[in-house]
Amino acid sequence: MGEGLATVSKSYKVVTYGCQMNVHDSERISGLLEQAGYVRAAEVDDPDVVVFNTCAVRENADNRLYGNLGHLRPVKDKRPGMQIAVGGCLAQKDRSEIVRKAPWVDVVFGTHNIGSLPVLLERARHNSSAEVEILESLDVFPSTLPTRRESTYAGWVSISVGCNNTCTFCIVPSLRGKEKDRRPGDVLAEVRALVAEGVLEVTLLGQNVNSYGVEFGDRLAFGKLLRATGEIEGLERVRFTSPHPKDFTDDVIAAMAETPNVCHSLHMPLQSGSDDVLKAMRRSYRSDRYLGIIEKVRAAMPDAAITTDIIVGFPGETDADFERTLDVVREARFSSAFTFQYSKRPGTPAATMDGQLPKQVVQERYERLIAAVEEITWAENKKLVGEPVEVLVAVGEGRKDERTGRMSGRARDGRLVHFDGGPDAGSIRPGDIVHTVVTYAAPHHLNADGAPQAHRRTRAGDAYEAGRVPRTSAVSLGLPTLGAPLSIPTAAACDR
Repeated sequence: MGEGLATVSKSYKVVTYGCQMNVHDSERISGLLEQAGYVRAAEVDDPDVVVFNTCAVRENADNRLYGNLGHLRPVKDKRPGMQIAVGGCLAQKDRSEIVRKAPWVDVVFGTHNIGSLPVLLERARHNSSAEVEILESLDVFPSTLPTRRESTYAGWVSISVGCNNTCTFCIVPSLRGKEKDRRPGDVLAEVRALVAEGVLEVTLLGQNVNSYGVEFGDRLAFGKLLRATGEIEGLERVRFTSPHPKDFTDDVIAAMAETPNVCHSLHMPLQSGSDDVLKAMRRSYRSDRYLGIIEKVRAAMPDAAITTDIIVGFPGETDADFERTLDVVREARFSSAFTFQYSKRPGTPAATMDGQLPKQVVQERYERLIAAVEEITWAENKKLVGEPVEVLVAVGEGRKDERTGRMSGRARDGRLVHFDGGPDAGSIRPGDIVHTVVTYAAPHHLNADGAPQAHRRTRAGDAYEAGRVPRTSAVSLGLPTLGAPLSIPTAAACDR
């Protein structure tokens, strides 16, 4: 790699904003830097390289980035050799404007050329000037890049990148490009490589994950891919995010119901319950179609937990439109929802639409929506009190765990569970499986305060205990190598 290799052992830190796609891209950024000779910085140390992997979906992402860049300026002034790189969707959008606003930034790279980062850092260091490189189309498929996985037990697997939709509020298609699909064999090979290292759960990722196959002309490809994961020995849980309602077909519901390791959880963005607003958003489904999918999912899987994304305050949204959204929320009975106030994004059709709503109107509706969602999620969670639950033990899910003496993890349906480890708590590791009983429900989590009924030690738990996480090689897919584990950061969904 010559130019791209760091000549000394420099430390790095990656800061991630936005959706699961960005979280997974950050794993690749870490893998690239470590292949180039960098080492991850300890939490207490100032790194030699800080990489911001950015989001451009909402305005507050811009503000957070430039605020953090401002905080780093005096740090860099004291350490002339320090480098700052900005990548991701905001970099793809703002390009050299980032260096104009923050001239102490060394590298700006886009969503299509993640693999160029080590070389760009070396050039900027050699030339003592900023390097800005933005490609208009994908250079190499990101999954061919080295990846430093952030978990011993759960992994992201990208099956497609880009988006062919034209939602009027969304800037993602212009930043991620048209949809590009991986071949099924490549996806399954990556999953098998992860499982070989003890990973128990994978999440299949795509901007519109269930449109998978459009590039090679098979509209049933996603359902087939789900079924194929059922044949991978040792893979216990499969999730996917995020499907688009317009592409949701009955064969996918059947594959979810009939494939034992596919979890009965579904994150499907609604965005609005008003057909008029959906039309203005250029979302090619209506509320009846959306609710019809949910009805079919629950008929096939009565225990399914369904989550969603909702935008409040889209231009032209009336009181009646908003009430219709509340109606759909009450009918759908979501187990959770990511709720957003509409954010005007330059370059999107919605930014220039008539009927932009006052902040106070949007805020009032937003608060009413949150109250309605929490009332429903709490009621749905209360139904689970007294029910058995299988928990995949996680790292860092419960902020109060140390104080309360609990541990945390995710049920098969994706719900967060805080549980009492009982007399064997000291032997329960992240990546292990615990069977317990729900004793208490809150709007956003469940508690299980009795001693576990069963605890199964797993290879993922062994890997955590030994201080290892998988790293997927850039050469073919190969066998992953291993490094020190960290918890997976929580990521909000993109507005799709």
